[in-house]
Amino acid sequence: MRKIILAGTGPAGGEGIANVGPVLQDAFGKAGASNKHPKHFLFFRQTSNGQAAADDFLRRLKERTKDLDAPVRDETVQAQLAAIQAWGQGDATKLGTVQHPVLVVNGDDDVMVPSFNSFELARRLSNAQLSIFPDAGHGGIFQYHAAFVQQALAFLQQ
Repeated sequence: MRKIILAGTGPAGGEGIANVGPVLQDAFGKAGASNKHPKHFLFFRQTSNGQAAADDFLRRLKERTKDLDAPVRDETVQAQLAAIQAWGQGDATKLGTVQHPVLVVNGDDDVMVPSFNSFELARRLSNAQLSIFPDAGHGGIFQYHAAFVQQALAFLQQ
């Protein structure tokens, strides 16, 4: 049986999802002012634990030195932003027709896709499991990568 894992997301039309543009602008402004990577503000909480996890994540990203992904182009970012804004204005009524098992995962304080949307997504899916990581944001699966991998493997093996 096919299974679905959804991380850091919510249902179409979910509250606050379409506000991704101002959230990105705010994060980039804070990053520039503090000389930090924007991921510190987009993916992780502004707690000591969250910021340490951001530093660890960014360090892990530099571990791979071969077969690197191509740099993201501006038009790719703009297309993703447009898609997220459209999703934020969409209609979630068809979610009830999804019969596949779904694992919905997020941090407890996601500024990009407010975390209550993950609860709503799991509620609307008839066969969903929900996992919320504490003191984590949009990058909860990066912050708790070992736990997430174990959850994902267990879910896929069920």
